[in-house]
Order: sequence, then C-alpha cells, then structure tokens
Amino acid sequence: MNDYKKKFVLKGKTAVVTGGAGLIGGEVVTALAQAGSHVILADIDKKKGTFLTDELKGNNLNVDFHYFDITDIENLQKNITYIVNQFGYINIWVNTAYPRTPDWGNKVEDVSADSWRRNVDMHLNAYAMTSKYVAEGMKARGGTIINFGSVYGVLGGDFSIYEGTEMTLPMAYAAIKGGIVNLGRYMASYFGKYNVRINTICPGGVFNEQNPVFVDNYSKKTPLKRMAQPEEVASVVLFLASDAASYITGATIMVDGGWSSV
Repeated sequence: MNDYKKKFVLKGKTAVVTGGAGLIGGEVVTALAQAGSHVILADIDKKKGTFLTDELKGNNLNVDFHYFDITDIENLQKNITYIVNQFGYINIWVNTAYPRTPDWGNKVEDVSADSWRRNVDMHLNAYAMTSKYVAEGMKARGGTIINFGSVYGVLGGDFSIYEGTEMTLPMAYAAIKGGIVNLGRYMASYFGKYNVRINTICPGGVFNEQNPVFVDNYSKKTPLKRMAQPEEVASVVLFLASDAASYITGATIMVDGGWSSV
C-alpha cells in the first residue's frame, strides 16, 4: 500500500525561495519548512528576511536567510553557485520574487520604453536565467523549479475591476507573466530527461489590504466570491515541490478561485 502522507514530506531536501520575505514568499518558506525541508529564504530585504527567519527558527523550523538579488543578472550564476557551495545540493527552487520599478503602476499612456525594458529585464529575464542556471545544476540528481506567473499571464486584463480606484494592470506585467508561463513549458521539455520538473503557478488576486472598492469588484467576478489568501497559494507550491507531484511538469496551475473559468 502506498504511503500517501509520506509523499508530502520534504525531509532531507533543501529549498530556496526567492522573494521569501514577501507576502506569498513568506508563506511558501513556512510551508516548505513545516514539510521538513531546509529552506533558504533568499531576498534583498534583510530586515524582513531575518525577522521571519528568526521567527521560524523559534518554531524549530530549519530556515536560513541569504541575501539574494535576482535582478543582478550578470552575477546570477556566481550567486547561485555560492548558495550551492554554502548549503549543499538544491532540490527545490521557487521564484516568488516580484521586482519592479518605482513607476510600476503607471497607465499604458505613461509607460516609457526605458521602464518597459527595465521591468522585463529585472523580472522575466531574471526568472529565465535563474531557471536556466538552477536547472543545469540539477542535472545530476534531478529537482523541481516552481516559477510564479499570474492569471494575467494567461488571460487578458479585466479593467472593470479597477473602476473607482487609482489602480491598474501594468502593461509590462501581462507580457512578463505570459513569458514566464511559456518559459516553464520550454524548460520542462528541455530538462525533463534529467528528471528536473519545472512548473508555473498562476495566482489570481491575493488579498493584501487593497482598496475596498477593488476588493469588492474583484470578488464579485470570482466564482468563490473572494480574493485568495497567501497560504492558499503556498499550499499549491508544497504540492508541486513534493513527490506527490512527481509526474507533473510543464504545467500551468491556476490558483484563482475560478477566475479563469468564466
């Protein structure tokens, strides 16, 4: 008889979570650590990162903070190699990092070519090169990479949900997240023979004290009639990182409360 509970246990595995100090990243770190893995919380925010690390260590979880700038593309390979040398073989790598420029919220009419290039470089290109270097390092023993896309990397924007607010959907966001989705398919196809699984999670809106008008607009459109909680996204990461998902690769997993179904 199969021991299905055991499939979700990550004991003996090492995981890296970029953007691990963030809203979703912090829950991903917690989930993977509770499942038994040694988690490297990789982020540029040392204050938040060390605070969360200390909190989790206080709960007897095996977590370490490591300063890591995913946008430093020229040094990515060197910085990833340093993590491997410091913490050992990486079995799980999760990219939740969400780098963006200060003008990220500009409307389409106000987006400059320079801003577009910088955002694509620091987000899409950073995810692509990180995935490449990590996957190459996993050739010997296999592993899993999980990248964060978005429902808006699969669907067009519904701008009606922003009515009555100053919020909008950035033009670069759609292109970046769409690129990440197809990057996952390509990488999964290329590295599958090495038992490297690469999947993409596409969350819908995650509640983060947004404008109440936006929250109401968003909730009305979603079949579950609410926004996601961070832990609901982290649970899917845990599944994909575990042996329970051992035959899943190249998949785009929608975690959107049914948004993409209507």
